[in-house]
Amino acid sequence: MKQRLLSILLVFLVVTAVHAQVGKYRSDLAIGFNGGMALSNVGFTPKVNQTFHSGMTGGLSLRYTCEKYFKTICSVRAEFNYAQLGWKEEILDIHDQPVINGITNEPERYARTLNYFQVPVMAHLAWGKEDKGINFFFSAGPQLGYYLSDKVDTNFDVTQRNTTDRVNNVVVQDTTSVQNKIDYGITAAFGMEYTVPRVGHFLVEARYYYGLGNIYKDTKRDYFGKSNISNIIFKVSYLFDITRSKRDQ
Repeated sequence: MKQRLLSILLVFLVVTAVHAQVGKYRSDLAIGFNGGMALSNVGFTPKVNQTFHSGMTGGLSLRYTCEKYFKTICSVRAEFNYAQLGWKEEILDIHDQPVINGITNEPERYARTLNYFQVPVMAHLAWGKEDKGINFFFSAGPQLGYYLSDKVDTNFDVTQRNTTDRVNNVVVQDTTSVQNKIDYGITAAFGMEYTVPRVGHFLVEARYYYGLGNIYKDTKRDYFGKSNISNIIFKVSYLFDITRSKRDQ
């Protein structure tokens, strides 16, 4: 045990020494806003056939840059967002044709929009121009969300749906309200940033989120064993500098 602690301490001291010799100190704070589109679905078990649900997302952005390590610009990034997530069902028969409602004679459709307040906190690593021009970045970290409300878009009465022709008869989700309001998971992003001196930073990115929690209860007595949210987000952000440290290089 003592040898293990000593080894950890030695590694820490070596990393700290290298850090002190190579890293260039930064203390840059930038804030702004972001917006984009979220393509999402819910990973149901038992399976529910789906296509991507589309919705808007946007909010406030903060970024604190603490160091330039070799050619890597190291920052911590956080956002406070409103997001429209959810799922859109693909209601087909055994021939992969839309199921027709016997009452309205229209193809049945069902989509549920789940409105969330989200807070991602990510490590942000960038390579390229720091003060003027283009850099490319990778961000990753945890995300916490809180369910606010939902809205259903459908063209049939759930008590009169056509379940006879459906290839997938899982319909419990259509009438079950969200049971777990807290959502949590991991998010990661790739993107490009363009910096204009005295104007600000313009970011374009693609982001993926995988939920580790479920929207429905998942005990042995519950219907769904899994019901986690995942999504792909395309967004743009604008940040302007609040504080900037003096550059030595």
